[in-house]
Amino acid sequence: MGVLDQAREVLIERCLERGVDLAEPVSVRPLTPDDAIGERADAEFVIKKGRERVIEATFRSARGQAFTDAPTSFAGPLEGALNLPLFSSRERAVCVAAINAVLRSLDLAAGTVHCRDEDPTLCGSELARIVEERFGRVRVGLVGLQPAILAGLVDRFGREALSVLDLNDDNIGHLRCGIEVWDGTTDRPRLAAACDVALVTGSAVVNGSIDGLLSMFRSANKPVVFYGNTIAGTAALLGLDRVCPFSR
Repeated sequence: MGVLDQAREVLIERCLERGVDLAEPVSVRPLTPDDAIGERADAEFVIKKGRERVIEATFRSARGQAFTDAPTSFAGPLEGALNLPLFSSRERAVCVAAINAVLRSLDLAAGTVHCRDEDPTLCGSELARIVEERFGRVRVGLVGLQPAILAGLVDRFGREALSVLDLNDDNIGHLRCGIEVWDGTTDRPRLAAACDVALVTGSAVVNGSIDGLLSMFRSANKPVVFYGNTIAGTAALLGLDRVCPFSR
């Protein structure tokens, strides 16, 4: 059973324990870039460029978000959102956002809403500090190119200690912060061999890559730390390691 399938099963158990009626309504809507990360956020972030978007679920006035390249809306019972077939990023994003909103409403997950304005830029240096504090001077494999995070890691660990994967053709094969970006589909084993710690975007739970990534890094005995608000609820339900210094 995949990670997201496990998460929604555990969530349904938590709902039953807490008396949450699965017929209660949940709504999901795509956010504009400014609504998602603020007017003052750096224009280099992929959300600002409009290639990918943030969708936001609301459940009992609590909010939960998910980062996706297939934004959509949903309105209906919670059960409907949780029981989507999960065949596409569009369906997985709705499910993930709903999980985040429900857990936020139950105080079982924090940081389910994206940081805004200057915070996404500040996140890079703070996240790098946390990685060094926890793991020491290690080689870091960054899965999912977030410019500020990459810059923060380079500043703290140096280019020679960094490897980067991404799925965006605009980044693959190009230099970012002086580091060549490898192909997020074909170069995964290369990154696993090159790093001591994997720092993985939480949007992997939406794009469908999370199961393969976890299996690979665990087989290589490399610790995996997820970053971002998208995986907040899933991480809380399954005990996955996650850092997100400025999420709300």
